[in-house]
Amino acid sequence: MASSAPWLHYSPGFKIRSWYSGASHSSASPSSSSSCSSSSPSCSSFDNRLWNLCNFAGINNIWKHQSLTAQAMSTTQGNIALPRGRSNFKDEPDHLLVLVHGILASPSDWIYVEAELKRRLGRNFLIYASSCNTYTKTFTGIDGAGKRLADEVMQVVKRTESLKRISFLSHSLGGLFTRYAIAVLYSPDACSSDMSTDVPSSSDANSKATFSSRRGLIGGLEPVNFITLATPHLGVRGNKQLPFLLGVPILEKLAPSIAPLFVGRTGSQLFLTDGKSYKPPLLLRMASDCEDGKFISALGAFRCRILYANVSYDHMVGWRTSSIRRETELVKPPQRSLEGYKHVVDVEYCPPVSSEGPHFPPEAAKAKEAAQNTPNTENTVEYHEIMEEEMIRGLQQLGWKKVDVSFHSAFWPFFAHNNIHVKNEWLHNAGAGVVAHVADSLKQQELQPDNPYIAASL
Repeated sequence: MASSAPWLHYSPGFKIRSWYSGASHSSASPSSSSSCSSSSPSCSSFDNRLWNLCNFAGINNIWKHQSLTAQAMSTTQGNIALPRGRSNFKDEPDHLLVLVHGILASPSDWIYVEAELKRRLGRNFLIYASSCNTYTKTFTGIDGAGKRLADEVMQVVKRTESLKRISFLSHSLGGLFTRYAIAVLYSPDACSSDMSTDVPSSSDANSKATFSSRRGLIGGLEPVNFITLATPHLGVRGNKQLPFLLGVPILEKLAPSIAPLFVGRTGSQLFLTDGKSYKPPLLLRMASDCEDGKFISALGAFRCRILYANVSYDHMVGWRTSSIRRETELVKPPQRSLEGYKHVVDVEYCPPVSSEGPHFPPEAAKAKEAAQNTPNTENTVEYHEIMEEEMIRGLQQLGWKKVDVSFHSAFWPFFAHNNIHVKNEWLHNAGAGVVAHVADSLKQQELQPDNPYIAASL
């Protein structure tokens, strides 16, 4: 196929030379047997215009052929996505960046971020704010919202032929929707079924260039960045995981039973009480590869995974759950911001930890049943401690970059949950430094594709 594909060259006079591999053909000049005399200036001008028109018509046919070829190569069969064609789209974006909002929100939450990223990243990125899970649709369950997001992403991919790579930037609950969606969109590479599921160590630098494509595709594209902002990766059950409950035991005891009344299936999934008592909750299943989806393999296919977490003042999502850390791993961060990134106070790279993955032991099933039927402080704490440890074990099979954010010096620190993605440019602009850090992280991955992690200075 490559041997017959035409290459095009434009000469200064709009004459086109096309050649195939191993053969060169110059475009023939217009026939001298034209009905007009070649000595006539008007006929000569008309002749040239006609010839140029024919040449451009030929180009259109070639482009049309290439577009159809690329479309055929990018179709999906079942859950297996085929790599997209390598057609040459010079001025078209080749990197899709999907923005996913959180609970009771809409694409308008990303107005500032979208404008800033477009300004900083340039034309290579197609920035798309998801709109399939607006407002109360976020109550229908993480799984349902994740499937809708996967369908929406595939629609964008199918109508944009130039795309080759994909990244996600998600806020709050949107990060969980994204984790489910990428498992739906994931297709393993046929020649890498026996490869490990994580980023190679720094000593394996020579293998990094082909790493992503060898480990799988997301929607038929090469996965690059998976970034979340204040996402409750471990759910919201447990002491101060949902900060507006203030850590008050009676409130935390009542919250799991009343959450579904306000936020539907999503509430029970966030509090880990969804499903039958003998079945692992959804968030635990999403920390592994299971019959529901290849959740860890899909995450592991991304070249870079970054967690942005609010250290304090976030009334919706606690520091522990958004940074995937144990209580004992929380260390007071520096007070000073990193240079050039106000309120970004610390960056840590956590390498993968070898593990058998999460389990749902009999004692967990018993604790879940007790938490569902007779919720009290003792049952709730026991169940959550088991689940949190198992989820962390599953997710720490992958390497993560963890970025701590502190709005303690901001004018409105209690808006931290919305500050982190500048929901409103005037009210939440304290997060501008965080958005700049995200943009520079994306840009550095674009400039240094062989380096799966950004330098510690970022």
